[in-house]
Amino acid sequence: MDAIARAQQRIENAAAGRTDPAAFDAALQRARIAVEALATTTARFEAGLPVAIQDGLREHFRPSARHLAEVRGLTNQVIRRLERIEGDLLTERHARVDDLSLLVDLISSSWRSVEERLVRLEEGLKRDNGAVVYSLEGRQAG
Repeated sequence: MDAIARAQQRIENAAAGRTDPAAFDAALQRARIAVEALATTTARFEAGLPVAIQDGLREHFRPSARHLAEVRGLTNQVIRRLERIEGDLLTERHARVDDLSLLVDLISSSWRSVEERLVRLEEGLKRDNGAVVYSLEGRQAG
């Protein structure tokens, strides 16, 4: 019974550690808001520069901007893939925890059933006086 209680406690702890989808969405929304704020600040900074400096900067950083756009696109793709993999892993983990919970319940109910049947057999034997039943505890102590 102590092992069953420990197993059920571990299952409850694993189930409590599930990621809250709302918290994940909120964190993602905050990140998007921060990126938008950065873009707004950059636009304000860019608007304050003289036109000649802006043109010079655009020409000088045009190749870098393309590379940066490619890196940004690839990074977004990697993030989407990692989010999908994380979701798949969490789903699998939760499924395994649920499977383990079911297995512990099945094993504990099976042993309870075996114990109940043994008690009924012992009581039946004691009532009929057909056989002497010795408990294992008494035999081991003696």
